Amino acid sequence: MVTTESAPVGLPAAKLNGPVGFFSLPDRAVQHVLSRDFYFNIMCIGETGIGKSTLMSTLFNRDFPVKPNTHFEKSVSIQEHQEVLTESNVTLNLKIIDTCGYGDQLSTETSSDVLVKYVEDQFEKYLEEELRIKRNLTFFPDPRVHLCLYFIRPSGHGLRPLDLITMKKLHDKVNLVPVIAKSDTITKEELTTFKDKINEELKANGIDVYEFPLDDEANEELVSDNCEANKMVPFAVVASHEKIKGQRVRVYPWGTVNIENEEHCDFKVFRQSVINRNMFDLCVTTNELHYEAFRKRKLPKMGYVASTDANLSFTETLERERARVTSDLQRREDEMRATFIKRVKDKETELQAAEQALTNKYNKLKGELEIKKLELEDERSKLDTAKNEFERAQEERRRMLEEQAAAAALSSSNSTTATLGRSKKK
Repeated sequence: MVTTESAPVGLPAAKLNGPVGFFSLPDRAVQHVLSRDFYFNIMCIGETGIGKSTLMSTLFNRDFPVKPNTHFEKSVSIQEHQEVLTESNVTLNLKIIDTCGYGDQLSTETSSDVLVKYVEDQFEKYLEEELRIKRNLTFFPDPRVHLCLYFIRPSGHGLRPLDLITMKKLHDKVNLVPVIAKSDTITKEELTTFKDKINEELKANGIDVYEFPLDDEANEELVSDNCEANKMVPFAVVASHEKIKGQRVRVYPWGTVNIENEEHCDFKVFRQSVINRNMFDLCVTTNELHYEAFRKRKLPKMGYVASTDANLSFTETLERERARVTSDLQRREDEMRATFIKRVKDKETELQAAEQALTNKYNKLKGELEIKKLELEDERSKLDTAKNEFERAQEERRRMLEEQAAAAALSSSNSTTATLGRSKKK
């Protein structure tokens, strides 16, 4: 086993006796980075018609051919739009992720679940590539969400329950930046009050939004700008496709809103903070904070457990982990087999008891049926006897009536004969 002594911390920099050449490392690193494509994925969450596509077109100064959505979506769906943008000698692979139908349904209980699943699915794709034996993360298209813009309706009445539920589920998985869309529809005084109310509700519900970094001691100007930007969150933005003299504006009967004018809205500060100054930090934060948190949650579920023995090699750790997983699988298999056998026996006992109960019920019903049958036969015998007696009585009565009728007829005949005899004698 090879042991390595770590160098003491805080050693003074040694001077070389002559040039070596590693001073060119930063230049080589820059050239290496510029030879690769950059990936930046933005998720836009907001109801239909709130201005998500227009803001993206204004943000990147390009009218994206995005198909407009309707308010009649039956459920929330994800729509991706990819563009390859070039500025100077830098190529940016931009992916805009739109949430179609968000907030348009009568029941919005599951709307946020669709968004959370999409974010975690992208982490899953990156993790699968990372765990491949033959992987190529350098040229792998990064699918992870680097920035999540949550569009807030400019109502002036605070956040909706749906807003709080969605941001609560997403704030620890993405770099969440809330923006007030169409902020030119409310006054500056209302806007200031609205911002304060939103920040109070976010704090009360434990929702952490992305904070622009303030730890770059070498760049005081950047730290100062980021500090000001953090104070402006949520950003009050205005977007438009209309241009006058090369500048994007919104024209109203009462005047013109210049989107680049900081007196009119926060769009200029928003774009500089997100795109110009902190795009790289958004990517780094996604990788080192949100993706690492997902990775720590996911790997133990997949059977990957970090070794606590620093003296073991990777192969030994892998073999030990393989043996542990095999033993665990065997134990689970035995438990499942025992559980299955127990359930089968319990089911057999239950079926036997049910069969015995049915048999007893059948015998009981059969006995009751025999008794009923005997009772019916006895009733039938009584009815037959009564019928015979009734028929005999009827026959006797009929015979008596016949005899009475014959006697009456005979009596009437004798009476008629006697009357005729007396008449002849006269």
